[in-house]
Amino acid sequence: MTIGNTMAVPLSYYLILSAFVFLTGVVGVLIRRNLIVILLSVELMLNATNINFVAFSEYFHQVAGQVFVFFALTVAAAEVAVGLAIIIALHRAQSTIYVDELNLLKR
Repeated sequence: MTIGNTMAVPLSYYLILSAFVFLTGVVGVLIRRNLIVILLSVELMLNATNINFVAFSEYFHQVAGQVFVFFALTVAAAEVAVGLAIIIALHRAQSTIYVDELNLLKR
């Protein structure tokens, strides 16, 4: 699809990119045991959904998807701040950030 002298990227390319990023995040959550890597993997999954929102927003010529991404990024930033605070508190209490070694509920 061409617009003037430039070529527009098809929607399917964005969806494939988003699926790849989302699957990378899922694999990171399922395989890794480090809490920081798990938190980063969750952020990858959130960014994959943001790619979808922006791609569909551009495809349907509506700004609602981009506005939703703005709010999602704001919530994600707050989630990272709270997540890192929890990880620091766990590290101070247990001296580890590996999920396999945490047994807080067994006390």
